[in-house]
Amino acid sequence: MPSSVESPVPARAPATGRVPWIAMYHSVADCADDPYRVTVSPGRLERQLRWLRRRGLRGVSVAELLAARARGGGRELVGLTFDDGYADFLGNALPVLARWGCTATLFVLPGRLGGDNAWDPLGPRKPLLTADGIRRAAAAGVEIGSHGLTHVDLTRADDTVLRAETVQSRLALEELTGGPVAGFCYPYGTVDRRTVAAVREAGYGYACAIDPGELSGPHVLPRVHIGQNDTAVRLFLKRRLHRLRRRPVEGLR
Repeated sequence: MPSSVESPVPARAPATGRVPWIAMYHSVADCADDPYRVTVSPGRLERQLRWLRRRGLRGVSVAELLAARARGGGRELVGLTFDDGYADFLGNALPVLARWGCTATLFVLPGRLGGDNAWDPLGPRKPLLTADGIRRAAAAGVEIGSHGLTHVDLTRADDTVLRAETVQSRLALEELTGGPVAGFCYPYGTVDRRTVAAVREAGYGYACAIDPGELSGPHVLPRVHIGQNDTAVRLFLKRRLHRLRRRPVEGLR
């Protein structure tokens, strides 16, 4: 799998441009018990990546996507993100990505290494990657980003917790991987101006949200949830609606 080591954001913000399409995945495993709709089967992921390729598109990490956009290109690229750092990423998602020549960004929780998705009161316990698992993903060319330390709603966190979840998670991941960590992902997708400022001040070059509302810029990149029910028709509609609804923003070409 090709590695993406380029800077994810330009040194100087480019002119206003269309928001890129970034897909949001979580777990890649059996979908039999999935109350939060955060799981896709390996077979479904395979078909979704095939759909991209047949349309001349390729899934890449957010860092690679933004670097390409900063150079004035990247129109054929789609960002692929996987939230939470589930252990099934290595055995189920990574081989599929490799078959289709794709990279991805994996947003992990350094405060829950080897733990599980305890923040989800319903559904099965899903194991999370260990430190070694994260290093293996990084060695395979996957961009590692922070999802905070422990998966808390940052809009409800006090200043001490907010700093730990942003600054300390980045430092922990850089020590773990031995490389820079440029991307952040807001747990639950919840975001406000205070959390955006904290993420920017923590040194992240970009951050991913879900639907940031009136907020705009490289630290609140909107994403499209992709699930088990997203067949070719649904993917087409989601991509079309994303392009129609998302207004251009400062800081992106």
